[in-house]
Formats: sequence, C-alpha cells, structure tokens
Amino acid sequence: MNIAVFQMNIIPGEPARNREKVKAWFERNAGPSVDIIVLPEMWTTAYALEELDQLAEPPDGPSVSFLKELAVKYDVHLIGGSIAVKEEGKIFNRAVIIDRKGTVVYEYDKIHLVPMLDEPKYLNGGTSSVQAFELDGVKMGVVICYDLRFPEIIRDLALQGIQVLFIPAEWPEARAAHWETLSVARAVENQMYVVTCNRIGSYNGTTFAGRSMFIEPFGGVLSKGTPDEEEVLQNTLDLESVKRVREEVPIFKSRVPGLYK
Repeated sequence: MNIAVFQMNIIPGEPARNREKVKAWFERNAGPSVDIIVLPEMWTTAYALEELDQLAEPPDGPSVSFLKELAVKYDVHLIGGSIAVKEEGKIFNRAVIIDRKGTVVYEYDKIHLVPMLDEPKYLNGGTSSVQAFELDGVKMGVVICYDLRFPEIIRDLALQGIQVLFIPAEWPEARAAHWETLSVARAVENQMYVVTCNRIGSYNGTTFAGRSMFIEPFGGVLSKGTPDEEEVLQNTLDLESVKRVREEVPIFKSRVPGLYK
C-alpha cells in the first residue's frame, strides 16, 4: 500500500486559496502509484479560531465536495486532514476519510481540544468514541494532533484491529520533541504503522513543527519531513510486518485487562 503525505503550509482564514493549493499539489503528485493521500489538520483555515464562526463549513460543504472530486478524479483514497465544520450551531474539528469512489467512509470529531492554543474557546470536542474504518480491506484509524497525548483512544483502535494509524496535525515547534517521541511510542506500544501529517509555517505567534513521519510497527522511522519546508513524503507499507511483529512480541495476547483500572 503506497501512501503520500502532503506536509504543507496553510494560508490562515483562506479556504478557497488553500483548496487551490491542494488542487495544484494533486496535479503534480497524485498518480496511479499512490493509494492514499494524507493532508494535515485544519488545512482549509489553519488556526484562525476567532474567524471560525464565519469560516466553518456545513458537514457536506465546499471542502468536503472538493475532496470527493479529487478522490474520484485521481482514483485515490483520502485522509482528508481535518476541517472546521459547523453543525447544529457547534463547531467541530473534523477528520474526513473519503474512498476512491468519492464516498465518505468515516468522520471523526477531535475529542481532546488543546488548551494551549485556545481550542476549547472556539470548538466543541467530539462526543463519539474512535472507530476503525477500512480502505482496500485494511483496518485503519485516525486521531487528530493533541489526541496523540491520550494513549487510551489509540489502544482502543488497536484492539479494534487497525494496522495503520493516521495523525493529521498542527503540532507546535515548541513541543516538537514530544511529537516525535509520542508518535514512535504509539507505533511501538500498538505494533502498527503510524503515519503523521503535520503542517509547517507560523501563525499568531506559533511556529509549527513539520516533521511528518512514517513509523513502522517496531518503531523505526521510515521517513521524516523537515521542520520548515513543504514537501511530499511517500512510502510503501508492508502490512504483513504488522502481523510478524505482533507474533514476535505478542503483547495483545499477554494483556490482563481484568486487572487494569
């Protein structure tokens, strides 16, 4: 399974311009060799939180329609990063997964909101637990940025049988060491691939860390983006390695959940 990550800078508060940017990137990089393309968190607006009441889109708004069109045109599955969605008067940071037929196969509203970036003042946290989804018959999962700090929900996905975890993010440079360490830890402790897509650039006094990564189930970093450049990361995942690692170190068989609190 071949996956491409677009580590991009985001134009704050300009969804139309960001859609054009993504469209141009697809024209240059999408092709028959790519099965899945991954975008970062809040790629339509960045953290223009004070403007989200005007910028947030309805659930099937222009950005979701745009992603559906790209998926069909380029015959590719999309981990559509996340976008600000307004629903019943509430604004959510929502990840959208779209298959190559243009069908939304899964949506996830970010559960954990970042107090350091004032998310709770402008966004509502998701109220549904994480669920696995499938693309090409492979079980996968998605969480968003700050969720990385909460291993409980990622273990939940692992127990649902996922082999690949995607993490779109806008993770700050100030905590870049945490980003790298925790991403590797989530791969090792759950024996799965972790594919992250973090933005670069700065906004409102915060510089973002980049360093998007592909991490294999034994914790090796297959590739890592720079901290400050737009770039494409692309890797082919050997999904059989998930099975091999889980057989070599059978942590899921060794669990004793009846003794956990």
